[in-house]
Amino acid sequence: MARDPHRDQPIFVWGAPPGEARAALVMVHGRGGSVEDMRGLAGELDDPQLAYVAPAAAGRTWYPYSFLEPLARNEPHLSSALRLVGRAVEKATGANLPADRVLLLGFSQGACLALEFTARNALRYGGVVGLSGGLIGPEGTPRDYPGKMDGTPVFLGCGDVDPHVPKRRVDETAGVLERLGARVTERIYPGMGHTINADEITETRSLLGAVLAGA
Repeated sequence: MARDPHRDQPIFVWGAPPGEARAALVMVHGRGGSVEDMRGLAGELDDPQLAYVAPAAAGRTWYPYSFLEPLARNEPHLSSALRLVGRAVEKATGANLPADRVLLLGFSQGACLALEFTARNALRYGGVVGLSGGLIGPEGTPRDYPGKMDGTPVFLGCGDVDPHVPKRRVDETAGVLERLGARVTERIYPGMGHTINADEITETRSLLGAVLAGA
């Protein structure tokens, strides 16, 4: 377990049952949060056609230090967390859903993890929503990710005074994902701290609606 701290962590599934869901939303909670936080957010996005898939971090923390620290400092937790997110995506696609009908959403530490996962595993996903987060690693981290996102719509939302996420990292993340072929909408909210606002919920609903309409 010391080398793979999230190995035995559960992945929760609710909403439309397998075989009936028209799309799936993989939801990754933040540091100190839980799947219950994601259930609350899912309630605001409620759609009977959606399956919700949410992995749970060991000790409610995906990795111990800031996402801006050297990658090695957050190991082995970071690699273990990325593997668990990968299993959650596999659970979603295992319900006869192609990747372009699977969306990933994360808040805070969960947003960093979801964004890093999609960059490292670039595909045409249904969509990616990063709320108050960015790609993981210090300034100057190589961003030569393989793969192509082939037009995947991405929404990045963050406050300009967020104490944990500098705006320049959100800007960098948008640029990296665009180079991978994603269609990125970045929205920086004046005066907003480390939270989720109503506009971000509206944008997420819009992404989900577009996937469901094309399913």
